[in-house]
Amino acid sequence: MSGERAADARAALQEAGARLRGLPLAALTGAGCSTDSGIPDYRSPGRQARTPIQGPAFVRDPAVRARYWARSLAGWPRFAAAAPNAAHLALADLERRGALSALLTQNVDRLHRRAGSRSVLELHGALEDVRCLGCGDQTDRAGLQPRLEAENPAICDWIARQEAIRALQIAAQQAPDGDADLPDALIAGVVAPDCRRCGGVLKPDVVFFGDNLPPERTQAASLAIDSAGALIVLGTSLQVWSGWRLVRRAAERRLPILILNRGPTRGDDLATWKVEAGVAEGMAAMISALISPDQP
Repeated sequence: MSGERAADARAALQEAGARLRGLPLAALTGAGCSTDSGIPDYRSPGRQARTPIQGPAFVRDPAVRARYWARSLAGWPRFAAAAPNAAHLALADLERRGALSALLTQNVDRLHRRAGSRSVLELHGALEDVRCLGCGDQTDRAGLQPRLEAENPAICDWIARQEAIRALQIAAQQAPDGDADLPDALIAGVVAPDCRRCGGVLKPDVVFFGDNLPPERTQAASLAIDSAGALIVLGTSLQVWSGWRLVRRAAERRLPILILNRGPTRGDDLATWKVEAGVAEGMAAMISALISPDQP
């Protein structure tokens, strides 16, 4: 971003922060909130288009499940090691100060919770949780990793070779679903995990593309918007219905709406302010105006 554009973005964010000060804020976050933590997004400018996991296909097709778990085996260690960045910490601080009434996230990385946010509604679930589609048994994704490694040594050997070749750099390109790109030849022979309790299909407890949000989450998100005095939208293009409907609801209630995102979004025409900037840098520019000097 040029110096002039950066100055314009800072000025707009400071104006928005000053006008929003004292209002109970609801925040809606997307993948752009986590890019500074090393987790890529789907649609940022210049990013190669990628076909996301489709929920119905995962349920009905063993090959789709095998492909997902193979890529998850490769991508999980780096995904699990990601740490909250300045944007996550700023939102947790706003909640602590009483300025944030609700935090709604489309992300499945659980970084908001790690940053210290308490009242987080994870619209799409979290990859840390795995659920059996047969008996409903819940398990921890981190605990599944050793089993995947033991049952799929070829993938582990390939990753080790790539790390050696690339001087301990990442073996496979990180992907937004907590997985990573792998050669098709490796994926063909993968052993996908099943439920140790009933032998059923294991699925990360997330809402994949093509899945529906649980009704109770939809209702809770709507109530959060109805209780807010303004909405800040951070790092999402709003192409997914779960986020877009909340911006529309805020607009119908005539709430002030700030959208902070790199690139256009589906809600730009509804925004009171649309600012092109990264979320972490944008929050830093806005928060000094948003927080009253006499607040603890």
